Amino acid sequence: MGIDELREKLPDHAKDVRLNLGSLSSISSLTEQQLYGTMLATAIAARDPEVLAAVAAEVGPFLSPEATAAAKAAASVMAMNNVYYRFLHLVEEPTYATMPARLRMNVIANPGVDKLDFELWCLAVSAVNGCGSCISSHERAVLAAGATREMVQDAVRVAAVIHAAAVTVGGERVLTAA
Repeated sequence: MGIDELREKLPDHAKDVRLNLGSLSSISSLTEQQLYGTMLATAIAARDPEVLAAVAAEVGPFLSPEATAAAKAAASVMAMNNVYYRFLHLVEEPTYATMPARLRMNVIANPGVDKLDFELWCLAVSAVNGCGSCISSHERAVLAAGATREMVQDAVRVAAVIHAAAVTVGGERVLTAA
């Protein structure tokens, strides 16, 4: 199942999500690798197996094995970092921010793809996971690497649509089973 089949599964109350999902491939500010890597990384972060399978089937032909591995790595490392840095941001005790994180994140230094692409995927995953500190950090990194604000907005828009599809499909699965 690809994106078209996923769109057909979305109920009428999610018509806007269906339409937005159909327009993702027409985003022009992102390269093919940036777009499809963002879709894969955020589908992993959205945690719905059906949406992930549909997105993986769709993006497979457009991503090299290295880009696929890097998108998966972005989802993985940000799953860890988003929890830790969101905690630092939300906790009232400032001492935690002075302590070393002691979290391995070597993939950020050497992701196997262009640093801008990887940082863009980390930004999009951070948006799905709701970590303001990571969003700010990765937004600064992608802008410093030459991204435009339109690219940032488009990556986050992709994340929002993929996440909305995952919420809708997962919710329908539970509600129809009840």
